[in-house]
Amino acid sequence: MGPVALPTWLQPRYRKNAYLFIYYLIQFCGHSWIFTNMTVRFFSFGKDSMVDTFYAIGLVMQLCQSISLLELLHIYVGIESNHLLPRILQLTERIIVLFMVITSQEEVQEKYVVCVLFIFWNLLDMVRYTYSMLSVIGISYAVLTWFSQTLWMPIYPLCVLAEAFTIYQSLPYFESFGTYSTKLPFDLSFYFPYVLKIYLMMLFVDTSIYKENQDVKLSKLGYLWISHLYLFLIPVCLAVCASIS
Repeated sequence: MGPVALPTWLQPRYRKNAYLFIYYLIQFCGHSWIFTNMTVRFFSFGKDSMVDTFYAIGLVMQLCQSISLLELLHIYVGIESNHLLPRILQLTERIIVLFMVITSQEEVQEKYVVCVLFIFWNLLDMVRYTYSMLSVIGISYAVLTWFSQTLWMPIYPLCVLAEAFTIYQSLPYFESFGTYSTKLPFDLSFYFPYVLKIYLMMLFVDTSIYKENQDVKLSKLGYLWISHLYLFLIPVCLAVCASIS
């Protein structure tokens, strides 16, 4: 009597795909709800809706970003084919900006840049999770594939710029309230604004080239285009910050 074949739903490949589909679906629903909520509120209340964006969708955003940490485990155990380092860099950016900067300072939560940043994040994630969710079940659309492979090129630099501006606007509040700053033994102290300033500079170094879909190989021209774009955005960002202060 030969070996008994496992039912389809018990086969490892099926279970892996089912799990990934459910995970991508949850993330897609969460980010779609955030984006729809922000869009409806903007058309209903105009610019006033941007002030309390965090109060309206902050909890769901925190939940989605917390769940996304599972993707590091997915890559580590091999059920996702992306590279680990680029994903760590992106998740580190978001965790620091969302939880340590925006969540900890109520004054920052009311800034317009928070609304802009959330829009950029959700545009990227809605396209990425939709593409990944359909790919798991073998469905492919040329337009969606094109968006998933090219949308990050103009949007991701804007995300980094919005993150940097959010950190810049938060610095006066961290300096005034002393959040996360503390005294250490031996007459030493930990001054958190210095950490943010260092991180602000590093933000434009290690994450200047982000490629979520590892199947897409950028040409040398693409790398040069993005690098020159950043060389242009950095002085512009500094000039804007100087003019506001």
